[in-house]
Amino acid sequence: MEPFLATLGYFAIAIIVVVIGLVIFEWLTRQYKDWDEVKQGNQAVAMSISGKIIGICIVLSFAIYHSFTVWDTLIWGAFGMVLQMIAYLLFELFTRKFSVETKLKENNTAVGIISMGVSIGLAFVIGASIT
Repeated sequence: MEPFLATLGYFAIAIIVVVIGLVIFEWLTRQYKDWDEVKQGNQAVAMSISGKIIGICIVLSFAIYHSFTVWDTLIWGAFGMVLQMIAYLLFELFTRKFSVETKLKENNTAVGIISMGVSIGLAFVIGASIT
């Protein structure tokens, strides 16, 4: 019975961390509101959000795998989420020819795909560094 309870606990933690992460990412976005854009059919924003969700979950999966306690998982999950946010801000900063946020608002799916790739790719790097 204990493995089932542990799985349920980790599942609950993942949901909470993902929701908190999405709320914080929403605060970081100044030009639009994520879910309003999704409601209007903005595929670029949807891809970017999907990358963030998958990225946070990848980091959490590594945290669960390498942690000894639930608290370890929460700490590493939160740290990984912060690193994901820093990666997003750096992506915006290093893209000097255009604003990522503006292009996502304009439904530029190419930028949405790259944004998703940055989130997922760096999640593997962040996750692999969790020991």
